[in-house]
Amino acid sequence: MTPTHLPGRVAIPALPTVLDAFNIAPADEARKLLLTCLRSLRWADRVTAHRPYPDAPALLAASDEAAYDLTPADLSEALAGETLTALPDETYDIAHMALDAAHAAYEAKFGHAFVICLEGLSTGEALDHVLAAIRSRLTNDPEEERVIAAEELRRLAKARLVDALRGAGNCATSHNKPAPGTQQHTPPH
Repeated sequence: MTPTHLPGRVAIPALPTVLDAFNIAPADEARKLLLTCLRSLRWADRVTAHRPYPDAPALLAASDEAAYDLTPADLSEALAGETLTALPDETYDIAHMALDAAHAAYEAKFGHAFVICLEGLSTGEALDHVLAAIRSRLTNDPEEERVIAAEELRRLAKARLVDALRGAGNCATSHNKPAPGTQQHTPPH
């Protein structure tokens, strides 16, 4: 039998996307990826359980919904896994000292690392934004700060998921390295 000639173009199947891979990954692999974006087991389980997602906006909406539903215990778990916000390497030592003091005061008052999403800010704007935000948030009472920290975690999770969907690596981090969407602050020596 001879092959028939097909007029026109031949359809080439699309390559799988990062979202496709996430949708078909075993649940434990999907959960592991999600935990690098937000360290809440309940959040990761909820987002994993609702797969497959038809598109990235649906995944991001599910991420937001699950983040809005974090209990105080879930929020504490997620905050415990966060690292300090980093400064650009070229930042002056005096700024590092000011930020270290602000972080120490924040952790003493609230019992967890200061979290903030720096999505959309240039490195030059990051220092001023972080210092202004931490100083402002130090005036909050613990419940008010918990609400703000939860919103920042939701924004961080979303930014990290977007990075992962863009293929900007596997969104993998450790407690010693910053997660995508944030930077790690290294004190001066």
